[in-house]
Amino acid sequence: MNTQEIGLSLDTVWMLLAAMLVFFMQPGFALCEAGFTRSKNTANILFKNFVDFMFGSLLFWFVGFGFMFGSGGQGFIGMPNFGGLNFYSASSTLPVEGFLIFETVFCATSATIVSGAMAERTKFSMYCVYSIFISLIIYPVSGHWTWGGGWLCNDEASGFMMRTFGAVFHDFAGSAVVHSVGGILAFVGAIALGPRIGKYGKDGKSRAIPGHNLLVAALGVFVLWFGWFGFNPGSQLAASGAVNRTAISHVFLTTNLAAVTGGVATMFVTWMKYGKPSFSLMLNGVLAGLVGITAGCDMVSPAGAVVIGLVCGVVLPFSIEFIDQKLHVDDPVGASSVHGVCGIIGTLMTGLLSLDEGLFYGHGAGFLGAQALGIICIDLWAAAAGCVLFFGIKKIKGLRVDRRIEEEGLDIYEHGESCYN
Repeated sequence: MNTQEIGLSLDTVWMLLAAMLVFFMQPGFALCEAGFTRSKNTANILFKNFVDFMFGSLLFWFVGFGFMFGSGGQGFIGMPNFGGLNFYSASSTLPVEGFLIFETVFCATSATIVSGAMAERTKFSMYCVYSIFISLIIYPVSGHWTWGGGWLCNDEASGFMMRTFGAVFHDFAGSAVVHSVGGILAFVGAIALGPRIGKYGKDGKSRAIPGHNLLVAALGVFVLWFGWFGFNPGSQLAASGAVNRTAISHVFLTTNLAAVTGGVATMFVTWMKYGKPSFSLMLNGVLAGLVGITAGCDMVSPAGAVVIGLVCGVVLPFSIEFIDQKLHVDDPVGASSVHGVCGIIGTLMTGLLSLDEGLFYGHGAGFLGAQALGIICIDLWAAAAGCVLFFGIKKIKGLRVDRRIEEEGLDIYEHGESCYN
């Protein structure tokens, strides 16, 4: 076996190992969501996280992968060939089957984000419906724009972004494509559903509905943090060669620095704001830092990663409070803020802090403009598609369970079994 073959084998193994780590985020989301909600709905929540990956894997293989990476759609959407994989290769050498698996776990992540914001009051049958549409079309379209050769990432001189800004949109591992899309869909879905019973009193004030197990939620955050080391460094898609080894190491470092800074920032903000440091909000602060760094983890310095984590960690508790108390949108796990708001912040801050193209490093505002247009278009697509999807389901079949089912718990009524006996 020559050096080139060894390098190819190493790159393939790294890509598949990263896919395993990202898949491990699925139980992280399940534990986090279950811990932040009430025990009477735990089986329902766990079930939905399995559904996301099962349906997502089948649909993304059969159609979504083609929508995302196929050609022929004039930069808006690719054309699938229904389970065939010969239309695309991740590179000239890496096996397309491995790349499909790697992208499948990303697709499942985007769909799962929505589950938390719509927890405790959604019909399971209708959850299956909208999970299908997210994996089938909503996520693949935004992914095609950015990662599949679409109009946002076309780096040819004649490309729209290059002509307009002199730069192309950059989202290394998915602050915009995965997280902000999931966060915006979560926000729209929570609006369509309405708040949980008892969440807002007649006086309009928000009432806390505590989750049943912070231990489970904390374990979920640790699992997500661990999985993110596949999510971000794995997006390099190669481990051989000095450049790739350096890039992976750099992304590991920036990812972790943003996570810890986000958690520390949220801890001190809540300590000053509420008189005591909030453990539950600190957990979300860690996730906020991870979401924020995901767009530019390859482009920013370690100090830049700390700044991104700091901003996301500071903004997070104010965003959660604003959405809950001012907008009266009931998001039990804070997904709209963690993934939506911080995904937007991280995408924009990449335009400021990129070492090679960032405004703060004297490279002008072109790259920041490309980042701003990209996140606006991606989130407008998610919002428009989400409105059609959620309000369409609500009009046709109804999204929400009956009052008695919500009060007594979805586990027994929707599934005939309970997580806790």
